[in-house]
Amino acid sequence: MAHTVRAAQWSNGSSGGLAEAAEAATAALTLDTAEAAALIGYLSRPPAGRTWTALTTDGGVVMASMSATDPAGHIDLLAVHPSAQGQGRGRALVRAAEEWLAGQGARQVRFSGNPPCYAWPGIDVRYTAAASLAERLGYENYSVAWNMTADLSVDLSVEDDLERLARQGVRVRAAGDDRERVTAFVREHFNDSWAWEAEHAAEVHYGERDGQVLGFAAWGARPTWFGPTGTAPDARGLGLGRVLLRRCLADQRAAGQATAQIGWVGPLRFYSRAVGARAERVFWLYRRDLA
Repeated sequence: MAHTVRAAQWSNGSSGGLAEAAEAATAALTLDTAEAAALIGYLSRPPAGRTWTALTTDGGVVMASMSATDPAGHIDLLAVHPSAQGQGRGRALVRAAEEWLAGQGARQVRFSGNPPCYAWPGIDVRYTAAASLAERLGYENYSVAWNMTADLSVDLSVEDDLERLARQGVRVRAAGDDRERVTAFVREHFNDSWAWEAEHAAEVHYGERDGQVLGFAAWGARPTWFGPTGTAPDARGLGLGRVLLRRCLADQRAAGQATAQIGWVGPLRFYSRAVGARAERVFWLYRRDLA
């Protein structure tokens, strides 16, 4: 059955297309129900230099993006309302997204996160229908990523650590009016993607000594998730990263969260030891070369 796919690009978070897409995402993304609508809006406010589109069909939406510096295009979000599943709408949306990305110059399409503004690292393995669709359409499973979950009911106190750091001349605080200075540190020591996330995070905590930023941690750039975080090489070993992590997680608890996702994790051991986080969400990353 052929399905009509139409462009539904919106702005300022207010249009019928946005509401329809949010409704489909909330119903379909059963592992992400609470934040599905927010993700639709979030993906429509990407960094400068990124082109994006939202395409809809009755009961379904796909969002895709293309960055100026990357020859690969990304399918950022795909959702089909449960009442409309099994009728070929997901396939039609993916093919329409591929056609749009090809028109933007993409040589490859990926079901994977497009940092710094992304919904997930890839397809959560528990969204079996989405993974099966990708494979049926010729996508290759080329990598795996994972999130860790932090239980925010655990002890997140840092008072003793703050006193220890103070004795070494290190002061820890929320960025506040220093956000621009901290963002500049992130750009210099890490990368532009992390700097964008630090700039757009709900909150950033940082450590400094003698007016020099030593490390940072952010949360809420990607709604409800922790990250990114990093420490300058000459400040590692102070225990600053643990303090910054705990300060952010305490913020998230105060904001009403019971758990926090630590996204696209590298150092499992650090998070496990610092707050008892556990590896939980696993994502498959898919790609397909365009002819």
